[in-house]
Amino acid sequence: MLGRFADVGLIDDAAFAQAWVQSRHAGRGLARRALAAELRQRGVDQETVSEAVEALDSEQEEVRARELVERKLRSTRGVDPVKRTRRLVGMLARKGYSSGLAYRVVKEVLEAEGDDVPEDDWGTDDTP
Repeated sequence: MLGRFADVGLIDDAAFAQAWVQSRHAGRGLARRALAAELRQRGVDQETVSEAVEALDSEQEEVRARELVERKLRSTRGVDPVKRTRRLVGMLARKGYSSGLAYRVVKEVLEAEGDDVPEDDWGTDDTP
């Protein structure tokens, strides 16, 4: 029966995956890694997942990561710089951003705000 639905276009995993990626990236700020995991949990095959998440480029991810950090900044003002940095990087990590991208974006945003960024042995792995 499901095969018939797919044949007439009522079930389209590729369209579902693309819509999911766009919606969850824009709404929740999820990165490609987290989006891929969500799609796999919903039974979408790996090839379709790969195609859908590749529609997001690195620039889009970085812009969204920066927006998320800037939005979260207000609630971290007055917090110890080390804790503040870890909270912001952790928030991005939970959304699937690589540690290298997360730390770089947090560092840039905090420096633009005039805050000191503590040196730590953060990972620099930028793999999605």
